[in-house]
Amino acid sequence: MNSPAGFKIVDGKIADINPIAAMLNPASFHEVVHMTLAAFVATGFMVAAIHAFFLLRDRSNAFHRAALGLALAVACISVPLQMVSGDLSARAVARLQPAKLAAMEAHYRTEAGAPLVIGGIPQDQTMTTDYALEIPRGLSFLATHNPNARVTGLEEFPRDQWPNVRAVHWSFDLMVGSGTLMLALTLCADGLWLKHRRLPDNRWLLRGLVAAGPLGFLAIETGWMVTELGRQPWIIYGVMRTSEAVTPMPGLATPFVIFTAVYFFLAIVVVLLLRRQFLETGSRAVPAQPVEVPRA
Repeated sequence: MNSPAGFKIVDGKIADINPIAAMLNPASFHEVVHMTLAAFVATGFMVAAIHAFFLLRDRSNAFHRAALGLALAVACISVPLQMVSGDLSARAVARLQPAKLAAMEAHYRTEAGAPLVIGGIPQDQTMTTDYALEIPRGLSFLATHNPNARVTGLEEFPRDQWPNVRAVHWSFDLMVGSGTLMLALTLCADGLWLKHRRLPDNRWLLRGLVAAGPLGFLAIETGWMVTELGRQPWIIYGVMRTSEAVTPMPGLATPFVIFTAVYFFLAIVVVLLLRRQFLETGSRAVPAQPVEVPRA
Protein backbone atom coordinates (compact mmCIF):
# COMPACT_ATOMS: atom_id res chain seq x y z
CA MET A 1 0.00 0.00 0.00
CA ASN A 2 2.87 2.40 0.71
CA SER A 3 5.00 1.57 -2.32
CA PRO A 4 2.76 -0.44 -4.65
CA ALA A 5 4.47 -2.85 -7.03
CA GLY A 6 3.81 -6.07 -8.91
CA PHE A 7 1.20 -4.81 -11.38
CA LYS A 8 0.59 -2.44 -14.26
CA ILE A 9 -2.42 -0.29 -15.08
CA VAL A 10 -3.33 -0.59 -18.77
CA ASP A 11 -6.34 1.35 -20.06
CA GLY A 12 -7.60 1.78 -16.50
CA LYS A 13 -7.38 -1.95 -15.71
CA ILE A 14 -4.87 -3.88 -13.58
CA ALA A 15 -2.60 -6.19 -15.59
CA ASP A 16 0.60 -8.25 -15.27
CA ILE A 17 -0.03 -9.09 -11.60
CA ASN A 18 3.03 -10.44 -9.78
CA PRO A 19 2.29 -11.29 -6.11
CA ILE A 20 5.96 -11.87 -5.26
CA ALA A 21 6.97 -8.46 -6.57
CA ALA A 22 4.10 -6.94 -4.59
CA MET A 23 5.26 -8.55 -1.35
CA LEU A 24 8.90 -7.62 -2.01
CA ASN A 25 8.12 -4.00 -2.88
CA PRO A 26 10.62 -1.19 -2.04
CA ALA A 27 9.04 -0.61 1.41
CA SER A 28 8.89 -4.25 2.47
CA PHE A 29 12.39 -4.64 3.96
CA HIS A 30 12.43 -1.64 6.27
CA GLU A 31 8.77 -2.09 7.31
CA VAL A 32 9.17 -5.79 8.16
CA VAL A 33 12.39 -5.17 10.11
CA HIS A 34 10.90 -2.18 11.95
CA MET A 35 7.71 -4.01 12.96
CA THR A 36 9.54 -7.19 13.98
CA LEU A 37 11.88 -5.27 16.26
CA ALA A 38 8.93 -3.27 17.61
CA ALA A 39 7.26 -6.53 18.65
CA PHE A 40 10.39 -7.63 20.55
CA VAL A 41 10.70 -4.21 22.20
CA ALA A 42 7.06 -4.07 23.28
CA THR A 43 7.04 -7.64 24.57
CA GLY A 44 10.37 -7.27 26.36
CA PHE A 45 9.31 -4.12 28.20
CA MET A 46 5.86 -5.41 29.12
CA VAL A 47 7.26 -8.66 30.54
CA ALA A 48 10.03 -6.73 32.31
CA ALA A 49 7.41 -4.42 33.83
CA ILE A 50 5.43 -7.33 35.25
CA HIS A 51 8.42 -9.01 36.88
CA ALA A 52 9.87 -5.69 38.06
CA PHE A 53 6.57 -5.05 39.83
CA PHE A 54 6.78 -8.37 41.69
CA LEU A 55 10.47 -7.85 42.48
CA LEU A 56 9.62 -4.54 44.13
CA ARG A 57 7.41 -6.55 46.49
CA ASP A 58 9.88 -9.40 47.01
CA ARG A 59 13.49 -8.75 45.99
CA SER A 60 14.58 -12.31 46.83
CA ASN A 61 12.18 -14.12 44.45
CA ALA A 62 14.29 -16.24 42.07
CA PHE A 63 11.54 -16.74 39.50
CA HIS A 64 10.84 -13.05 38.94
CA ARG A 65 14.56 -12.21 39.06
CA ALA A 66 15.39 -14.74 36.32
CA ALA A 67 12.39 -13.72 34.21
CA LEU A 68 13.32 -10.03 34.52
CA GLY A 69 16.83 -10.86 33.34
CA LEU A 70 15.49 -12.58 30.20
CA ALA A 71 13.07 -9.75 29.43
CA LEU A 72 15.72 -7.08 29.97
CA ALA A 73 18.10 -8.94 27.66
CA VAL A 74 15.49 -8.89 24.89
CA ALA A 75 14.69 -5.20 25.49
CA CYS A 76 18.30 -4.03 25.78
CA ILE A 77 19.24 -5.72 22.51
CA SER A 78 16.11 -4.78 20.56
CA VAL A 79 15.81 -1.07 21.44
CA PRO A 80 19.18 0.08 19.97
CA LEU A 81 18.52 -2.02 16.86
CA GLN A 82 15.09 -0.41 16.58
CA MET A 83 16.70 3.03 16.58
CA VAL A 84 18.89 1.98 13.64
CA SER A 85 15.81 0.55 11.92
CA GLY A 86 13.94 3.82 12.54
CA ASP A 87 16.69 5.77 10.83
CA LEU A 88 16.50 3.43 7.84
CA SER A 89 12.70 3.78 7.74
CA ALA A 90 12.80 7.59 7.92
CA ARG A 91 15.15 7.82 4.96
CA ALA A 92 13.02 5.35 2.99
CA VAL A 93 9.86 7.37 3.69
CA ALA A 94 11.65 10.55 2.58
CA ARG A 95 12.43 8.84 -0.73
CA LEU A 96 9.18 6.94 -1.32
CA GLN A 97 6.51 9.10 0.39
CA PRO A 98 7.72 12.69 0.80
CA ALA A 99 4.21 13.93 1.69
CA LYS A 100 4.07 11.51 4.62
CA LEU A 101 7.47 12.64 5.89
CA ALA A 102 6.37 16.28 5.61
CA ALA A 103 3.25 15.51 7.68
CA MET A 104 5.28 13.54 10.25
CA GLU A 105 7.47 16.58 10.83
CA ALA A 106 4.81 19.29 10.23
CA HIS A 107 7.10 20.48 7.45
CA TYR A 108 5.05 22.81 5.28
CA ARG A 109 7.60 24.66 3.14
CA THR A 110 10.33 23.18 0.98
CA GLU A 111 13.75 24.29 2.15
CA ALA A 112 17.39 23.31 2.43
CA GLY A 113 18.74 22.71 5.91
CA ALA A 114 15.21 22.01 7.18
CA PRO A 115 14.75 22.00 10.98
CA LEU A 116 13.39 19.05 12.97
CA VAL A 117 10.07 20.06 14.55
CA ILE A 118 9.20 18.53 17.92
CA GLY A 119 5.75 19.00 19.40
CA GLY A 120 3.75 22.11 18.68
CA ILE A 121 0.36 22.67 17.08
CA PRO A 122 0.44 22.47 13.26
CA GLN A 123 -1.68 25.11 11.51
CA ASP A 124 -2.58 24.18 7.94
CA GLN A 125 -4.07 27.59 7.19
CA THR A 126 -0.89 29.53 7.95
CA MET A 127 1.47 26.58 7.26
CA THR A 128 3.21 27.11 10.60
CA THR A 129 3.59 25.08 13.79
CA ASP A 130 2.89 26.99 16.98
CA TYR A 131 4.84 26.37 20.23
CA ALA A 132 7.16 23.82 18.60
CA LEU A 133 10.74 23.03 19.52
CA GLU A 134 12.96 23.20 16.44
CA ILE A 135 16.36 21.57 16.01
CA PRO A 136 18.21 23.45 13.23
CA ARG A 137 18.94 21.29 10.15
CA GLY A 138 17.68 18.24 12.04
CA LEU A 139 15.12 17.11 9.46
CA SER A 140 17.57 17.37 6.58
CA PHE A 141 20.05 15.25 8.51
CA LEU A 142 17.36 12.74 9.54
CA ALA A 143 16.05 12.33 5.99
CA THR A 144 19.33 12.27 4.07
CA HIS A 145 22.25 12.33 6.57
CA ASN A 146 23.13 15.67 4.99
CA PRO A 147 22.32 18.68 7.23
CA ASN A 148 22.11 20.97 4.19
CA ALA A 149 19.86 18.78 2.04
CA ARG A 150 16.65 20.10 0.51
CA VAL A 151 13.50 18.56 2.02
CA THR A 152 10.18 18.69 0.20
CA GLY A 153 7.36 20.42 2.09
CA LEU A 154 3.61 19.92 1.96
CA GLU A 155 3.27 23.03 -0.21
CA GLU A 156 4.52 20.92 -3.15
CA PHE A 157 1.39 18.71 -3.05
CA PRO A 158 -2.25 19.49 -3.85
CA ARG A 159 -4.21 20.38 -0.71
CA ASP A 160 -6.61 17.47 -1.21
CA GLN A 161 -3.64 15.08 -1.00
CA TRP A 162 -2.44 16.25 2.42
CA PRO A 163 -2.73 13.80 5.33
CA ASN A 164 -4.17 14.99 8.65
CA VAL A 165 -1.01 16.82 9.69
CA ARG A 166 -1.82 17.15 13.38
CA ALA A 167 -2.75 13.48 13.82
CA VAL A 168 0.33 12.25 11.92
CA HIS A 169 2.75 14.69 13.59
CA TRP A 170 1.52 14.04 17.13
CA SER A 171 1.48 10.26 16.55
CA PHE A 172 5.05 10.40 15.27
CA ASP A 173 6.18 12.44 18.29
CA LEU A 174 4.52 9.96 20.68
CA MET A 175 6.19 7.03 18.92
CA VAL A 176 9.64 8.63 18.97
CA GLY A 177 9.18 9.88 22.54
CA SER A 178 8.21 6.41 23.76
CA GLY A 179 11.21 4.89 22.01
CA THR A 180 13.54 7.50 23.50
CA LEU A 181 12.32 6.81 27.04
CA MET A 182 12.78 3.08 26.55
CA LEU A 183 16.27 3.64 25.16
CA ALA A 184 17.13 5.72 28.25
CA LEU A 185 15.97 2.89 30.53
CA THR A 186 18.00 0.30 28.63
CA LEU A 187 21.10 2.51 28.89
CA CYS A 188 20.53 2.81 32.65
CA ALA A 189 20.17 -0.96 32.92
CA ASP A 190 23.32 -1.48 30.83
CA GLY A 191 25.25 0.98 33.00
CA LEU A 192 24.18 -0.70 36.24
CA TRP A 193 25.05 -4.13 34.85
CA LEU A 194 28.51 -2.96 33.78
CA LYS A 195 29.08 -1.40 37.20
CA HIS A 196 27.89 -4.28 39.39
CA ARG A 197 28.14 -7.26 36.99
CA ARG A 198 24.76 -8.63 38.06
CA LEU A 199 21.10 -8.19 37.23
CA PRO A 200 20.29 -4.47 37.68
CA ASP A 201 17.64 -4.32 40.42
CA ASN A 202 17.96 -0.75 41.56
CA ARG A 203 14.62 0.29 43.07
CA TRP A 204 14.28 3.35 40.85
CA LEU A 205 15.13 1.32 37.76
CA LEU A 206 12.46 -1.25 38.69
CA ARG A 207 9.93 1.53 39.16
CA GLY A 208 10.91 2.98 35.79
CA LEU A 209 10.44 -0.40 34.14
CA VAL A 210 6.99 -0.76 35.66
CA ALA A 211 5.99 2.69 34.41
CA ALA A 212 7.45 1.97 30.96
CA GLY A 213 5.55 -1.30 30.51
CA PRO A 214 2.92 0.10 28.11
CA LEU A 215 5.35 2.30 26.14
CA GLY A 216 6.28 -0.38 23.59
CA PHE A 217 2.64 -0.99 22.69
CA LEU A 218 1.96 2.76 22.64
CA ALA A 219 4.84 3.11 20.17
CA ILE A 220 3.42 0.31 18.00
CA GLU A 221 -0.07 1.82 17.86
CA THR A 222 1.12 5.36 17.19
CA GLY A 223 3.56 4.00 14.61
CA TRP A 224 0.71 2.33 12.76
CA MET A 225 -1.24 5.59 12.93
CA VAL A 226 1.72 7.32 11.27
CA THR A 227 1.84 4.63 8.58
CA GLU A 228 -1.88 4.53 7.82
CA LEU A 229 -2.88 8.17 8.39
CA GLY A 230 0.29 9.43 6.74
CA ARG A 231 -0.63 7.62 3.51
CA GLN A 232 -4.03 9.34 3.23
CA PRO A 233 -5.96 10.09 1.11
CA TRP A 234 -4.56 6.99 -0.61
CA ILE A 235 -5.43 3.38 0.27
CA ILE A 236 -2.84 2.37 -2.37
CA TYR A 237 -0.32 5.20 -2.57
CA GLY A 238 -0.75 7.17 -5.78
CA VAL A 239 -3.06 4.54 -7.30
CA MET A 240 -6.39 4.33 -5.41
CA ARG A 241 -7.98 6.72 -2.94
CA THR A 242 -9.45 5.45 0.31
CA SER A 243 -12.85 6.83 -0.69
CA GLU A 244 -12.78 4.59 -3.77
CA ALA A 245 -12.06 1.47 -1.72
CA VAL A 246 -14.88 1.75 0.82
CA THR A 247 -17.06 -1.33 0.58
CA PRO A 248 -20.77 -0.84 -0.18
CA MET A 249 -21.62 -4.03 1.73
CA PRO A 250 -24.41 -3.34 4.29
CA GLY A 251 -24.70 -4.84 7.77
CA LEU A 252 -21.00 -4.69 8.68
CA ALA A 253 -21.76 -3.33 12.16
CA THR A 254 -22.97 -6.73 13.37
CA PRO A 255 -19.78 -8.77 12.71
CA PHE A 256 -17.69 -5.80 13.90
CA VAL A 257 -19.47 -5.80 17.27
CA ILE A 258 -19.27 -9.60 17.55
CA PHE A 259 -15.54 -9.75 16.79
CA THR A 260 -14.88 -6.87 19.18
CA ALA A 261 -16.76 -8.68 21.97
CA VAL A 262 -14.86 -11.91 21.27
CA TYR A 263 -11.50 -10.15 21.51
CA PHE A 264 -12.49 -8.42 24.75
CA PHE A 265 -13.49 -11.81 26.17
CA LEU A 266 -10.18 -13.37 25.07
CA ALA A 267 -8.27 -10.44 26.57
CA ILE A 268 -9.97 -10.97 29.94
CA VAL A 269 -9.20 -14.70 29.84
CA VAL A 270 -5.53 -14.02 29.03
CA VAL A 271 -5.21 -11.51 31.87
CA LEU A 272 -6.77 -13.93 34.38
CA LEU A 273 -4.59 -16.85 33.25
CA LEU A 274 -1.38 -14.82 33.29
CA ARG A 275 -2.22 -13.35 36.68
CA ARG A 276 -2.73 -16.81 38.15
CA GLN A 277 0.41 -18.12 36.46
CA PHE A 278 2.59 -15.28 37.74
CA LEU A 279 1.22 -15.35 41.26
CA GLU A 280 1.32 -19.14 41.70
CA THR A 281 4.70 -19.66 40.02
CA GLY A 282 6.20 -16.70 41.80
CA SER A 283 4.96 -17.84 45.21
CA ARG A 284 6.40 -21.35 44.71
CA ALA A 285 9.79 -20.08 43.55
CA VAL A 286 12.77 -20.69 45.81
CA PRO A 287 14.31 -17.43 47.03
CA ALA A 288 17.55 -16.52 45.34
CA GLN A 289 20.55 -17.64 47.35
CA PRO A 290 23.90 -15.88 47.31
CA VAL A 291 26.63 -17.86 45.61
CA GLU A 292 29.73 -18.42 47.72
CA VAL A 293 33.00 -18.48 45.83
CA PRO A 294 35.53 -20.87 47.50
CA ARG A 295 38.81 -19.30 48.41
CA ALA A 296 41.99 -20.75 47.02
